[in-house]
Amino acid sequence: MKLVFDKGSPGRTGSSLPKMDVPDESRIPQSLRRSTKAELPEASELDVIRHFLLLSRKNFGLDTHFYPLGSCTMKYNPKFHERIAALPGFTLLHPLLPQLRRGGALTQGALEVIYETERLLSNLLGFKQFTMQPLAGAHGELTGVMLIAAHHKAAGETGRKVMLIPDSAHGTNPASAAVAGFETKEIPTDEKGNTDITALKASLDNSVAGIMLTCPNTLGLYDQNTREACNLVHEAGGLAYCDGANLNAIIGRVRPGDLGFDVMHINLHKTFSSPHGGGGPGAGPVGVADKLVPYLPISRVAKRSDGTYALEYNHDNTIGYIAPFYGNFSIILRTYAYLLTLGREGIPRISENAVLSANYVRQKLKNHFDDASRERTCMHECVFSAARQARNNVHAIDIAKALIEKGIHPPTIYFPLIVKEALMIEPTETESRETLDHFIEAMIEIAELAEENPEKFKSFPSTTPVGRLDETAAARNLDIANLAGQQ
Repeated sequence: MKLVFDKGSPGRTGSSLPKMDVPDESRIPQSLRRSTKAELPEASELDVIRHFLLLSRKNFGLDTHFYPLGSCTMKYNPKFHERIAALPGFTLLHPLLPQLRRGGALTQGALEVIYETERLLSNLLGFKQFTMQPLAGAHGELTGVMLIAAHHKAAGETGRKVMLIPDSAHGTNPASAAVAGFETKEIPTDEKGNTDITALKASLDNSVAGIMLTCPNTLGLYDQNTREACNLVHEAGGLAYCDGANLNAIIGRVRPGDLGFDVMHINLHKTFSSPHGGGGPGAGPVGVADKLVPYLPISRVAKRSDGTYALEYNHDNTIGYIAPFYGNFSIILRTYAYLLTLGREGIPRISENAVLSANYVRQKLKNHFDDASRERTCMHECVFSAARQARNNVHAIDIAKALIEKGIHPPTIYFPLIVKEALMIEPTETESRETLDHFIEAMIEIAELAEENPEKFKSFPSTTPVGRLDETAAARNLDIANLAGQQ
């Protein structure tokens, strides 16, 4: 496909306007003006429309394809909620409009949405209060560990500098802990896929600030030692943090706050119907137990005795501002609509169907790939190893390329790190059985090809505009002009 620069010709435009009949009163100094015209594409409106429409057909997204990325929860987002988020009464609001008095009525609805979403999430997940401000999952993680740091500082326990992180945790956990000023210590996984309690006990002393548990973990398993791990850390004076990126597996079935967690981030763009990918926007609200409420960031939306809503800033022990304004409001709005649409009865069906889908895929593929689930029922995702195929020199990345050859987006590969040649598949609750069967069929065909003709994988993908690339070289020596030529 040609670049838009190559589709026009000199002097061609998309519109024609008469010359200005008023003096040029531009205040831009002559020294800052261009000496030559900007080198923009010179194409007709029709050329431009066709170019961008054809580009849009090359997009790979949830509205067009199955997206089995493990740990990402790439599920369909109902368009009904997109319409709600686009209502002019919300989209035309300016964040600096006054809360009350003159013009205040304009912001009351938006403040109510933030407040009510916070209350719904608190009740659903078993926490005293939520902050809706974090702008992404990792931002929520950072906020959570900052709250833990604030708690220990207020208690005079500044020597608690160690954050315990299981090797089955999400990869961002150590980074978030380090940014917040903690040292990290890894806790291994036992033979059943749970946190190794013996290793945890050996790591507990008065230097430990807390533990960061991913629940369920990245093996796609519910950690059966969760309550015990939280209790042990509490007895040692630490706090328990829950990475809620995999909440889609347990939503409506268990409240993490009831398991012993003191703080938790969740991903609205994974579990609660908000768009995922394309660079954002995301949202990573954080829920806390009563002991951490004083340290929550400002501003906080409060409901007054007369039923109106206002932003509060006067909290002496707050960790301060973590985001401009009030979080990604349109993402929060979609979540509010999603929660109200499903209600208390509908929310458990999310996790029930997500778990059913993952175990359906696991059962169908476990004889073709090595099952990494330790012979247990998985949760929202199933993890396989391509170690069997690797003996024929067909690796996880080759399987991913073979799926692209078939027009299917690959699952997450090489993660979690504790599984060799990992293939992490998350089908979510929104895909039909027919879609899952199509994916399963493709995976079985790939497994058979790996046995019969492993050399064939080196040519995949051949059905895409750009074929098999040297990915290391492509990243280090990106050549856009040459890439365009290949297309």
